[in-house]
Amino acid sequence: MSALADARQVFEGTRADVSDRLAGLSEAVEAGHGRLEEEVLEPARSLGGRATERLQLSGDHTIVALAGATGSGKSSLFNALTDLELAGVGVRRPTTSWALACAWGPDGASELLEWMGIPARHQVSRMSMLDTSSAETKLEGLVLLDLPDHDSTEVSHHLEMERLVEYADLLIWVLDPQKYADAAIHDRYIKPMAAYSDVTLVVLNQIDRIAYGERDRALNDVRSILAREGLPDVPVIGVSATRNDGIDDLKRELVRRIKAKKSAKGRLGSDLSHVAQDIAEAGGTSVVPGIGDVDREAVELGLLDAAGVPALTDAVEASTRRRAVRHTGWPPIRWLGRFRKDPLAELGLEEDLSALARGAVPAAGHANRAQAEAAVRELSQKASVGLAAPWREAVVDASVRRTDDTVAALDDAVLGTDLGRTRPAPWWHVVGLLQWVLFAALVVGVVWLGALGIGSLVSAEVPGGPDVLGYPLPGVLAVGGLVGGIVLALLARLLVRSTARSTARRVERQLHDAVVEVAEQRVLAPVRLELERYARYRAGITRALG
Repeated sequence: MSALADARQVFEGTRADVSDRLAGLSEAVEAGHGRLEEEVLEPARSLGGRATERLQLSGDHTIVALAGATGSGKSSLFNALTDLELAGVGVRRPTTSWALACAWGPDGASELLEWMGIPARHQVSRMSMLDTSSAETKLEGLVLLDLPDHDSTEVSHHLEMERLVEYADLLIWVLDPQKYADAAIHDRYIKPMAAYSDVTLVVLNQIDRIAYGERDRALNDVRSILAREGLPDVPVIGVSATRNDGIDDLKRELVRRIKAKKSAKGRLGSDLSHVAQDIAEAGGTSVVPGIGDVDREAVELGLLDAAGVPALTDAVEASTRRRAVRHTGWPPIRWLGRFRKDPLAELGLEEDLSALARGAVPAAGHANRAQAEAAVRELSQKASVGLAAPWREAVVDASVRRTDDTVAALDDAVLGTDLGRTRPAPWWHVVGLLQWVLFAALVVGVVWLGALGIGSLVSAEVPGGPDVLGYPLPGVLAVGGLVGGIVLALLARLLVRSTARSTARRVERQLHDAVVEVAEQRVLAPVRLELERYARYRAGITRALG
């Protein structure tokens, strides 16, 4: 089971929208695997794993992180909230170089803090019995982090601060009157986290350094800056950590969020929105038209042309007529017809079936491949209208870049089609036999008449035979053989045309079915699979975006 699926199970029964969004994100990541860059998908996988571990370790604690610059009084605020002198301040600790953690509750949160990578020596448990705060300021269930200063010159401090920010359920940015508009913290941290406004607080510390009448103006100025940065709804609280001004207001806000138990899920919701948006920008969310009947028919026609089906069908019809005439025509005409080239032979085809099929489709022909690629490319372009680049590439990979395989499949399809080339119709032989009988009668009649003529010249006696219907038998044989042969040939030719058209239609149907199967298996089905995969991705990312 994936980390995202695990996280979904953890959230089931607590907050349906988060569970559903996690399920959608998991579906989008699974469908996008191999199509979108791993660097885009990996944050989503990490999010699922982190959320699962976080809530399995402790769903009752709220992790609050104090982040700020050197001199903002962040550590003093940490001490004021804990009512303990835990974080060194001033000369003793001019910069916060490591994270401190304080957990409220009798059992602490050692497993949770160890999971976050905070060593035991930097952990403190705030026992409830030592807490004299009122109910509205009692921080039971809070895990408070004092993060390293974001403006530290030590790279390790930056990395530690940015690492721990990912674990926080609630971020408190601590500003001071001198640098509350400093671009360093706003441009690098606060502004990029505008999507996390619902799990963000801003504290203007050291407010005692501002004249009482100017404090509201300073707080409003901070709110205006935040609004321009896309965080108009973030609460801004003015405090003085050294004089405890506003500390109770801050505690009450923390208690409200702890009791609501929405910070962890709110942070996860913000993380979901962030990673889902990154994935959506890379993979898109557009509705695509898919493959319509017109597009399917167009690619089938293109592949039929690429396979040479129209030309082959015409050649089969012409060749069938010629071969039938050679069997049923008047023998002298047949003999003359041998000097005419067979239409299939003009295509470079032989008499046997396998050679016929091999010659019908030139396997390495550039025109053949070009036609096939043009038909497939047109389909892929129409099918991928509106898709983001990664999904367009996937459609192309599934179709256009496999054109060589498609052409080879077309060759095999034609090779496997029974063209009927080697099976003359039985009636051809019957008519052919009759033609030879009639031709023999013609020859006998002509020879007999010739003999009679020569006999009359040399006064030789040549039998004339009996009369038939008042006509001499030799004449009847000669005329009957000639007229009968020609009439039979004409009648046979009419029947041959019908037979040739029927044969051509049968071959065309068989070739059409074979090519359509190639189009379905090699082009349409792979493209549909990619579009179906995109549809799963789109449905998932739409759910994840909420």
